Amino acid sequence: MKRLLKLISICGFLFLAYSVFAHAMLDPIDFLALQAIRKSLNDIPGSHYFESWDFTSDPCNFPGVYCSGDKVVALNLGDPRAGSPGLMGRLHPDIGRLSALAEFTIVPGRVMGTLPQTLSQLKYLRFLAVSRNFISGEIPANLGQLRGLLTLDLSFNILHGSIPPSIGTLPALSNVILCYNRLTGPVPAFISHTLTRLDLKHNDLSGSLSPLGLPPSLKYLSLSMNRLSGPVDRLLSRLNQLNYVDLSMNELSGNIPGKLFNFPITRLQLQRNRFSGSIRPIHDVRIQTIDLSFNRLSGEISPMLSTAQNLYLNNNRFTGEIPGSFVDRVLSASIQILYLQHNYLTGIEINPTAAIPLSTSLCLQYNCMVLPLQTPCPLKAGKQKARPTAQCTHWTRRG
Repeated sequence: MKRLLKLISICGFLFLAYSVFAHAMLDPIDFLALQAIRKSLNDIPGSHYFESWDFTSDPCNFPGVYCSGDKVVALNLGDPRAGSPGLMGRLHPDIGRLSALAEFTIVPGRVMGTLPQTLSQLKYLRFLAVSRNFISGEIPANLGQLRGLLTLDLSFNILHGSIPPSIGTLPALSNVILCYNRLTGPVPAFISHTLTRLDLKHNDLSGSLSPLGLPPSLKYLSLSMNRLSGPVDRLLSRLNQLNYVDLSMNELSGNIPGKLFNFPITRLQLQRNRFSGSIRPIHDVRIQTIDLSFNRLSGEISPMLSTAQNLYLNNNRFTGEIPGSFVDRVLSASIQILYLQHNYLTGIEINPTAAIPLSTSLCLQYNCMVLPLQTPCPLKAGKQKARPTAQCTHWTRRG
């Protein structure tokens, strides 16, 4: 009797297992890989994402699991609703066994550990986004084997080490987002002719940028808050499709090419570098916000810049009089911010009784002129209204 009951029990288990696979029609390898991934991750208290992951039912009906035929083709782990606390745990290497996987994402949470080396086995992977967690270690160099990868987003983690040069060799990349990590070393050259977004800000990258290291297809370029150095004029001159540029807070030097100001850029941020020389746009600029503050720029201010909506030229070495076109734009409220403080400017033709529009912020202090009118300046501008005469004389002779 006991043997009969045991046989019935075994048959029942086998029937249940067969029923699951027969019903789900999911490849057994994918089924086991999903089980391993589930065991290595948990809901953060308050999250309920895994509650419906019941492996006695069809895994292709689990939230975040998408199948085609008998294979998992997309895995979006976690609850994407705003405010969801996300997941915790580690990424299991068995993810590399999902051989048809084309998309893999994890919502923000507390997932820790390193990126599995087995990700390189996912030859169909197109979209990889593991952002806003606590992923550590280095970016696996073998990700360069994912020749069809379109998007790589590993932002807001604690990754360290250099960006593998193999990433730059991926031919189909459109988006590379590695910002807010602890990456070091140089920016690799990227060969993809479809790369439109490169965001590496807030790391510890260093070295110079190759004049041919970025493709002309780029539209969004953010490398701010690193330690990059050297000239970028030849590089930027090639990137004529840019619509957003942020190279601020680096150690970049040399000239800023005049043609850059006539690219279809909406926001240009080059502040807090070591750029020098004069600024000479080819014609009136259409950029809404231009920030060139805290550099070593010199010469007279081009009237072509007066068409910007927000212009930060403060803390440079500009000389001469402020062009009349700026006065017209200020009085018509066409300029919202015009910061010219901490330069060597010698004058501005404006009526001392002119009413500056409330929507406009104008700062002229600490230059080589008597201020024709008093306007509120940011606190960082200091309290001194004019430069010492000795400084102005010295700079005039030097110029």
